Amino acid sequence: MSAEQPYHRRPLIIALVLAVLLVVGVLAGAKIVYDRAAHQPVGMSIIDAPDAATCGPLLDALPATLAGHPRAELADPAPEGAAAWASNSTDRITLRCGISLPLQYTKLSETTEAAGATWLQVRDVTPGTNLATWYTVDRFPVVAVTAFADAEDPLAGLDEAISTLDEKTFEPNPVPLTDLEAGDAAACPQLLNALPENLSDYRRSDAALEDNMAAWTAAGMEPIVLRCGVADAPGYQPGAQLQQVDDIPWFEDTTLSNGTTAGTWYAIGRQANVAVSMPQGAGNTALVEFSTAIERNLSER
Repeated sequence: MSAEQPYHRRPLIIALVLAVLLVVGVLAGAKIVYDRAAHQPVGMSIIDAPDAATCGPLLDALPATLAGHPRAELADPAPEGAAAWASNSTDRITLRCGISLPLQYTKLSETTEAAGATWLQVRDVTPGTNLATWYTVDRFPVVAVTAFADAEDPLAGLDEAISTLDEKTFEPNPVPLTDLEAGDAAACPQLLNALPENLSDYRRSDAALEDNMAAWTAAGMEPIVLRCGVADAPGYQPGAQLQQVDDIPWFEDTTLSNGTTAGTWYAIGRQANVAVSMPQGAGNTALVEFSTAIERNLSER
């Protein structure tokens, strides 16, 4: 029997070697596919970038790697003033230069300092996404960097490139609801004093606002703004669809401004009209809290 053992082991050894070679081949093939995917040109849509022609010095000073991602080629047609870094088809950072500041930039905005500049973060509230864009608010031309919202410091390493830009002070956009026509506001002070300090992840802002207004902010999100004492909702007609929250019916003006996800809600049937500007990602917490305060502090008409 012992003399026959080597003969019986040989097929097993051959099978084992073939299995190992198969695994190695699969892994090598997967790596080739992965590497090819990782080095595919990054596609970026063409958007309005009126000052992109002035971005040459910044583009020339961009780093070869950013947040661990190597610089990537852009797929044709490549937008002017753009750049990208990518490790694979999904894990990447994109940069645009020469664009306009977003409407979200107001005196309520929470900014951060990085790479020698001041930035405004705007999170993408589209369901299923986890992206955020950081905009310079004190440099010209304006730069926007898009990455995963939880990415580890995607702006680190841009210092040299940002230093090529001119310093510039931009006038913030108007706070939401400031353009509404005024109405009866005699009962509004009592309501303003009863409003909560917190709305889920939002905190009440201490920024100076117009009379009978309050605002709540959260990092990367558009603000929640309330204004008491406005004229009747311009789009409201008898029979319009309303959303009942506790004892308060709300009418939503579904018209969204370009570049913002915030809609305007009007509390109907109280001695003072109340308007609320609220981004789509804020949930219903704000309307519930506001309904309670309105019910307790504004009588019915």
